[in-house]
Amino acid sequence: MSVFVLDKQGSPLMPCSEKRARLLLARSRARVHRVMPFVIRLVDRHRDSCATQPLRLKLDPGSKTTGMALVRDSEVVVADSGEIQRGAAVLNLFELVHRGRQISEALSARRAMRRRRRSSLRYRAPRFLNRTRKTGWLPPSLQHRVDSTMAWVRRIQRWAPVTALSSELVRFDMQALENPEISGIEYQQGTLAGYEVREYLLEKWCRQCAYCDKTDVPLQVEHIVAKARGGSTRMSNLTLACRCCNKAKAALPVEVFLAKDPKRLARILAQAKRPLKDAAAVNVTRWALANALRATGLPVEFASGGRTKFNRAMLSVPKTHALDAACVGELAHIVAWQKPTLAVKCSGRGSYQRTRLDKYGFPRGYLTREKQHFGFQTGDLVRASVPTGKKAGTYVGRVAVRASGSFNIQGAGGVVQGVAHRHCRFVQRSDGYAYSRIATPEGVAGTGTASPRSALSLPGLKAEVSRAIG
Repeated sequence: MSVFVLDKQGSPLMPCSEKRARLLLARSRARVHRVMPFVIRLVDRHRDSCATQPLRLKLDPGSKTTGMALVRDSEVVVADSGEIQRGAAVLNLFELVHRGRQISEALSARRAMRRRRRSSLRYRAPRFLNRTRKTGWLPPSLQHRVDSTMAWVRRIQRWAPVTALSSELVRFDMQALENPEISGIEYQQGTLAGYEVREYLLEKWCRQCAYCDKTDVPLQVEHIVAKARGGSTRMSNLTLACRCCNKAKAALPVEVFLAKDPKRLARILAQAKRPLKDAAAVNVTRWALANALRATGLPVEFASGGRTKFNRAMLSVPKTHALDAACVGELAHIVAWQKPTLAVKCSGRGSYQRTRLDKYGFPRGYLTREKQHFGFQTGDLVRASVPTGKKAGTYVGRVAVRASGSFNIQGAGGVVQGVAHRHCRFVQRSDGYAYSRIATPEGVAGTGTASPRSALSLPGLKAEVSRAIG
């Protein structure tokens, strides 16, 4: 991954390679500004004396995970036709994991507690008619997706000279997904005919055959109840199957075809009735996110999911959320995409809830009101050097604090319990996110692929960071 660079006044400069960042730190020409993501600040350069190139931040919004890619735009002139084609060189890849489900569950628990208090302790008149909501209001679990995405857009703008934005403007037609023949055949014909149904099925069935679990093979849309037996084309009757399974099942009832595998039969029937929650969440938030991106004042390019999938297939790029973002919009070629991805999980900054409840909704324990103990707070990134004992060694990770001073550290190797607070040193304060690195995806040889050298090693840079923080 590229390293973000700031000038001596904190203005963003062009990102540099990990090797160059290591040399700048070793020669005392830069300081560590931030560890995750890694940002350095020069001590002898001003933005006016440094040249920058146009950078574009691309987004692939999703219900659970939003992919983000910081790329450098490039233009290539085709010799035969003289046409100018736009390409991209990938600098950084991010995957932002939302916590909308946790927010929804927390609000449901709070609603249950309030109802229990109001009904068991004293009578309170209902107040459901005196609530007003402003135009464009979204539920907190959906507004969180927009807010967290925009928070990272603004962060990357502070660390890199972003001059343009690109976002996938996905729209799932819920009526067409439920009943493709709702208003005739013409409703589904066009350049994207069948795309929404097929793409939704790929996500719903985890891109594998429902009957044999094969992956990385061409999958066909298959009717659970065959049309020859009166089956419909509703989403609840569609699944994915490889060519062999689709041919073997033919018009057989699924109960007969899977008579020897009742567990798979029950799983397929349950999965087929799963609601369209993820598609609905993307539909509701897509325009709110689009308007928020326009409000940044940067040129914004919106593209369809069909264009993203076409670019990814044409350039032989693997399927990940971050690489989907890199393939958004107009794109003729892509280079240096074989990079590790920084996974950013929204973990929150703690809870206002002061009690733990039993299954009946009554308090079973009370939590302390103090979040900090011995100067540390749960979620801080720390470095613990234990000199002696069973836990002797050095550990780096997120800390979970206790009032007793015995902390837990969640690192790459797992959880280390019972580390004394006196052995811990700060690396970075908690900012509401948990960070991890996803390995470089396996490349597929073809047009637009980069050489394996594009994924740089980090040992030297990590050693320099360790010296800077420790």
